[in-house]
Amino acid sequence: MAGRFDPLSRAAVRGGRTTVPPGRPAGPAGPGSGPSATEPVEAAPGGPAAGTTAPKRRRWVPEGAVDLGLTLGPLRRGPGDPTFRTTPDGSVWRASRTPHGPATLRVVMTADAACAEAWGPGADWMLDALPALLGAGDDPAAFVPRHRLLHTSHRRRPGLRLTRTGLVLESLIPTVLEQKVTSDEAYRAWRRLVSRYGEPAPGPAEPRLRVMPDARTWTLIPSWDWHRAGVDAKRSATIIRAARVAARMEEAAAMELPEAAARLEAVPGIGPWTSAETLQRSNGHPDAVTTGDLHLPGIIGYALAGDRDADDAAMLELLAPYAGQRHRAARLVLLAGRTPPRRAPRMYRNDIGLI
Repeated sequence: MAGRFDPLSRAAVRGGRTTVPPGRPAGPAGPGSGPSATEPVEAAPGGPAAGTTAPKRRRWVPEGAVDLGLTLGPLRRGPGDPTFRTTPDGSVWRASRTPHGPATLRVVMTADAACAEAWGPGADWMLDALPALLGAGDDPAAFVPRHRLLHTSHRRRPGLRLTRTGLVLESLIPTVLEQKVTSDEAYRAWRRLVSRYGEPAPGPAEPRLRVMPDARTWTLIPSWDWHRAGVDAKRSATIIRAARVAARMEEAAAMELPEAAARLEAVPGIGPWTSAETLQRSNGHPDAVTTGDLHLPGIIGYALAGDRDADDAAMLELLAPYAGQRHRAARLVLLAGRTPPRRAPRMYRNDIGLI
């Protein structure tokens, strides 16, 4: 499921909600900058600092409402993610490693459009991918609620779109880090590894973004640094295996869901949970439902049928009426925040980096 569920706070963190400050409305775009324009438009508040290489810009008009916090929230790996920032002017910043090299993207929503700026060798690629990133390929109208909870959750979030990054490895690696550990442990590992082995993002010095390491660098991280980051040998070996076939992994972004999942799961250590969590982000598929999760079946079962002990089979049966839209249905349940009362001790934190 896009985003992590935090059983300690009982919040719908797992639903992929990120708070984006409302900011101030940006001025109107300059003439001639239509939905596919990449020519300069009037800069929104909080643009690049003096002396920074001029960004490339694009203004894109979506067909419906887009909530940046809900749409891009699943891409944020914890509040300290060095590749993702929100700023008081209402902007969302992302640093990515595109097929053409590192890039920084800043996007802010105005009354009727998304205004974006991009820096770095991959700037053009990032701007070309902007509509998909903001859910242009998603069709919320295809979702028909059949439970009262889902009807209410869907109605309250008209700006929810399923993002599609088109980048597999940047979603796969942090997802592997999240296997069988707490959110805090996974986020700490991601922060440490990206901060140490990544590179400063192109563009403004603020908000201090970093681009994740390239595939070769992931394979060269020494075992002791994996350990210091709290990553056990099984997860680090899985990441290294995936990085060694990075080109093959990236091809999954253009595949249909079954073929994409099979491509990822051909790497030892990547199972249905990891492939689904990855493809929800890289491919934006509305039916990529997560199985093999510790909490999700109980949450779905409790919210839709009062069954806190539901397993994967029961969860899939409850989601069967939403075939083709099961990932969206599960996200809406998580965003509704209806979770079963706690009856077990907190999950023990076993951070090997502290040993």
